[in-house]
Amino acid sequence: MKPVEPEGPQGSGAAATPGAEVPAAPGARGRHERPGDPGEPRTPLKVALLGCGVVGSQVVRLMHEQADDLAARIGAPLELAGVAVRRLARKRDGDVDPTLLTTDAETLVARDDIDIVVEVIGGIEPARSLMLAAMSGGKSIVTANKALLAEDGATLHGAAGRHGVDLYYEASVAGAIPLLRPLRESMAGDHVRRVLGIVNGTTNYILDKMDSTGASFSDALDEAQSLGYAEADPTADVEGFDAAAKAAILAELAFHSRVTAADVHREGITEITATDVASAKAMGYVIKLLAICARSDDGRSVGVRVHPAMIPRSHPLAGVREAYNAVFVEARSAGQLMFYGKGAGGAPTASAVLGDLVAVARNRLAGTHGPQASTYADLPVHPMGETVTRYHVSLDVADKPGVLATVADMFAKHDVSIQTVRQEGHGDDAQLVLVTHRASDAALSATIDGLRELDIVRGVTSVMRVEGDDTP
Repeated sequence: MKPVEPEGPQGSGAAATPGAEVPAAPGARGRHERPGDPGEPRTPLKVALLGCGVVGSQVVRLMHEQADDLAARIGAPLELAGVAVRRLARKRDGDVDPTLLTTDAETLVARDDIDIVVEVIGGIEPARSLMLAAMSGGKSIVTANKALLAEDGATLHGAAGRHGVDLYYEASVAGAIPLLRPLRESMAGDHVRRVLGIVNGTTNYILDKMDSTGASFSDALDEAQSLGYAEADPTADVEGFDAAAKAAILAELAFHSRVTAADVHREGITEITATDVASAKAMGYVIKLLAICARSDDGRSVGVRVHPAMIPRSHPLAGVREAYNAVFVEARSAGQLMFYGKGAGGAPTASAVLGDLVAVARNRLAGTHGPQASTYADLPVHPMGETVTRYHVSLDVADKPGVLATVADMFAKHDVSIQTVRQEGHGDDAQLVLVTHRASDAALSATIDGLRELDIVRGVTSVMRVEGDDTP
């Protein structure tokens, strides 16, 4: 198998959680034993890089520019021993030594002199096979591959545990923002209740422009693409796939339970209209694509979801502009914590990769490794229908007596309580806008199905969840 170039900014981070250490990986000591004289030069730790696109080229740049500082922090130099790419002749950003380039990734990761493999290819294959092969040979891994971690993280974690090596992936979620390591290590003694945040910069940029300028979704997307915030094919971002993968990783770390991308309820932003955004603004809300990971009230299950939602303009997440990311973590003892910063881009993501590389290299020299991922709680992911939140519903209705009472009866039939209601327009253009109290998603869905069957309801024009009223 041969690697492909990275498709775009990815992420990585440390895959460690509390757990007993196991014997060091083969080759973790040996030629890197600490010398008797602290000033004696150390044998370099050799790094293989898989992928040299947006992120990989920045990793190379930072390794060169910060070589002396990295060596001082680690206790030994880092040496880039090879870079696997798909096309040797492709023009690349930065100064990459062409003698290091190879299209034979399998041979590169199998080399006996390689200590650490950094994977920034992205996608499922060949990344998975290459990382598994590297770990079987005693190499530690730093990866930026959120899609693979969300789909098959169990296989990667299992291999790391069996072979006594590190698997770190801080940059897989939220780019340069230090988020996964605090969840995995700093909060290991706490009880996380909820993780709520904006984890996709492309969709945040689009929604921010729709809110600030009144632009349509298509116009805001065009602008995002022209500025390089959105790919030519933006499906992974605007349909929520990228955010869903990140939500799975966050939930697994926060709740010590196995969560995959398939467990995440996912909705994108392609159906959000300028009218929806204007309606939210009139009510003092802003629309954001949120990743929400939360324990159930009884603590026996977790819900993991990605979807657009209205949040109050007083909420800190409402002020997250353009392509930035921000994540709230709510814990029993620590209370509310907020992590904010650049969530994508070559340099920010490479910064997170380098942080993991330093941590893994230190472990390598010490002949140990970080704690492995913990899924001891084994909490099930409950279905979306059991999720409880508030809703904003817009209906096109006939403007005649009894309409509101009939609509209210349908909500009451399914035990969904109405908090506020207002009517806009008259005659054929009449619209009812309702905001509910907290109700289950299943109850709201049943209500919407019932409303669509009423003769007086010409159409359900918008249904959106309302979040964040309980977070200052």
